[in-house]
Amino acid sequence: MKPRFLLSCGEPSGDVYAGALTRELRALAPEATFTGLGGPCFAAAGGELLDDFRGLAVTGLTEVVAKLPKSRRVLSRLARWACDHRPDALIVVDYPDFNLRLAARVKTLGVPVVYYISPQIWAWRAGRLKTILRVAERVLLIFPFEEAIYRDGGAPAGFAQFVGHPLVDLAKPSMGREAFLRTLGQDPNAPTVAILPGSRPNEVRRLLPDLMAAAALIRSRVPRAQFVVARAPFLEDTLFAPVRASGVSRAAVVEGDADTVLASADVAVMASGTATVQAALHDTPMVVVYRVSPMTYRLGRGLVKLDTFAMVNLIAGERIVPELIQDGLTPEAAASEAVSMLTDEARARRIRDGLARVRTRLGGPGASRRAAEAILQVAKRVD
Repeated sequence: MKPRFLLSCGEPSGDVYAGALTRELRALAPEATFTGLGGPCFAAAGGELLDDFRGLAVTGLTEVVAKLPKSRRVLSRLARWACDHRPDALIVVDYPDFNLRLAARVKTLGVPVVYYISPQIWAWRAGRLKTILRVAERVLLIFPFEEAIYRDGGAPAGFAQFVGHPLVDLAKPSMGREAFLRTLGQDPNAPTVAILPGSRPNEVRRLLPDLMAAAALIRSRVPRAQFVVARAPFLEDTLFAPVRASGVSRAAVVEGDADTVLASADVAVMASGTATVQAALHDTPMVVVYRVSPMTYRLGRGLVKLDTFAMVNLIAGERIVPELIQDGLTPEAAASEAVSMLTDEARARRIRDGLARVRTRLGGPGASRRAAEAILQVAKRVD
């Protein structure tokens, strides 16, 4: 009987990882089939979509409420499929509020659950660790410090396995800086600032106006500065109206090629999230920003255990790049940090030294292959 897997990922970064994982699983088990919740990367790798995550992905506690009816429908659909087809394993990728509920339902069918990309229990809602221990057969980690957290939380030997970060293999620019900037009509020798407002509509809506206002301030202080806005795929054109409205000249918008944008930039001003790891892999100093609704911030602040949010700072164990969160995010603050990195060579060098330390902690190449091998072991398909 052909191996059959159910997979669930609910956001853009998870879809990228799911696509890479599916390719490796198919290489190791060519007859296997993959079905589930995902997006274009999962589908391109050979996954069959029961539903598309793009109607579900938002950030913030209050923002999730509007998506609950659809989320429940999708969850029920995946659980019914698992009941009807009894897959060899359920693979859940991050997206914990949805995936932990799905895992609990599928586990009752006797289907083993593999959690790939652990929820950030070290940052907030540590109580989810007990739920993960209850519903999962194996957790595959992308940060080495997570193993100790699971071990100290009572996980049995071998339950939590560090496989490395898949972006080590995936974060590749499509072309070099000079060729890329020339295709945009920009000067390869001019100071270049990448602007990454996030991959979800509500992120872009909240962040991009202030980031473009910051770009105008940067340009006033560094007259030769030019800007490249990284646009995540499948976002509406109206979300990027602030780029045109800002009046900032020499600002280009590039869709679906964040790695080349980051690799070609001297500095990035960017939303907190996975892209900060991409920036570290490209050795790009960054200003990390974030803002959610005031209600979400008030509700969530008490649940957060850390005083830093940026992934690169968490990996480094120290604040190597500045963070401008909630009310701390103003155009002036973002511009001042970016200008400092463009003009203070010593500071930029210190940040790059910190990013080098981050890269050493991400594991070597082959993370997706190691994850695939572990999943097949759980599914009893290899020795």
